[in-house]
Amino acid sequence: MTARILVVDDIAANRKMLAARLQAEYFEVETAADGRQAIDICTTSAVDLVLLDIMMPGIDGYEVCRFIKSDPRTMHIPVVMITALDQLQDRVKGLQAGADDFLSKPVNETQLVARVKSLVRLKTMTDELRVRAQTAMNIGIEKFINSNAELDSRKGVTLLVSERGLSRTRLKTALRRFADVTEVADPGEALSAATGADFELVIVDARLASHDPLRLCSQLRSNEATRFIPLLLICQEGDDGLVHRALDLGVNDYLVAPVDPNELIARCRTQFKRKRFNDHLRSSVQNSITLSVTDPLTGLYNRRYLDSHLETLVKRAQERGRALSIIMLDVDRFKLVNDEHGHDAGDAVLTEFATRIRGVIRGIDLSCRIGGEEFVIVLPDTSANDARMIAERLRQAVENAPFRIGKEMSALNLTASFGVSGLVEGDSAASLIKRADTALLAAKRAGRNLVISKMS
Repeated sequence: MTARILVVDDIAANRKMLAARLQAEYFEVETAADGRQAIDICTTSAVDLVLLDIMMPGIDGYEVCRFIKSDPRTMHIPVVMITALDQLQDRVKGLQAGADDFLSKPVNETQLVARVKSLVRLKTMTDELRVRAQTAMNIGIEKFINSNAELDSRKGVTLLVSERGLSRTRLKTALRRFADVTEVADPGEALSAATGADFELVIVDARLASHDPLRLCSQLRSNEATRFIPLLLICQEGDDGLVHRALDLGVNDYLVAPVDPNELIARCRTQFKRKRFNDHLRSSVQNSITLSVTDPLTGLYNRRYLDSHLETLVKRAQERGRALSIIMLDVDRFKLVNDEHGHDAGDAVLTEFATRIRGVIRGIDLSCRIGGEEFVIVLPDTSANDARMIAERLRQAVENAPFRIGKEMSALNLTASFGVSGLVEGDSAASLIKRADTALLAAKRAGRNLVISKMS
């Protein structure tokens, strides 16, 4: 794993020590001696993680962290703040400023490397989602990040796994204002419980007598339904080996017992925020994918999807020796609809036409609008003769029922023409489409409102 780490500290010896340790793990390291220099580097170059000292002259670590987390250009960069061992309030204040994690002075090298690797993995996943979603402005991320209304108004949905009744009570009491907590006393039931609701965080008490806590964390990470839920581990002082392995398994954060309520709240809220941000990104990616392969007017797939997916369907049919047919169709004299009734009427006709297509085909069939008034239906496991009968049913469905348009619901009597082709040996997606297109052109020339097949 490689990444670019920015080390920010006003003491040169500290910068050199951290840089040397990280470079030994093959990270690229850049350093900054003060807060302003750190902000300049973050906003002008690619940084994967910031190690940030709190006490610095001029702009302190809190202000630097708040700036990084409030700027859409840098808010996705993980920030690990470095504080003195006994300064619990500094940790809480830093988490409230947006810090992703903390390291105590003197810095434990094992914890340093484990924390950095864990956060870099999370950033890599977030970066991939951000790239797919293209720009923050296009999908509304900037607005999402700049608004704290959702975070303030929604409690986090949390699963707490602990065999210790007193510990569960204390943790639940600490979180009651900020989270709805579901308790599980039997770790063996935790995976089932985690898949039963939309949890935003799972807290696992590692002090288990009957179950391996790392096994449970591994199961939660590998299960499809729970792999994106943040995990927070509660361990005991001196459990460095356990913590290191947990972070390698994908645990997001940990706390050492006895747990301070304020730090627990701050760390949990950080995980809620990160979970909601990544969920928003995934949703935006999915919406972008949907928009890129569907026709916005009719809701059918578009030409781009057809060109990509038809190749797969043809190859699969040929490998399995199965039938595959195509119907190409369009609305007869559609230009007259637009010329005489306007484009709104034309859109209404196309939308209704798509509805009638859906009413005739099966769920496994693929229907696409490939441009203007032209459509394609791909019929897996369907012979050319059967495809012709389906096309005839659709032709009648178009001809026998008027299309209603406009506020007055005026009736338009329309027809459609159809070209059918079936897969033959040696066919490609392009040749299959070409034959259907040729058959459709023949139907148009023969007087329209016809179904014509072309087999070779």
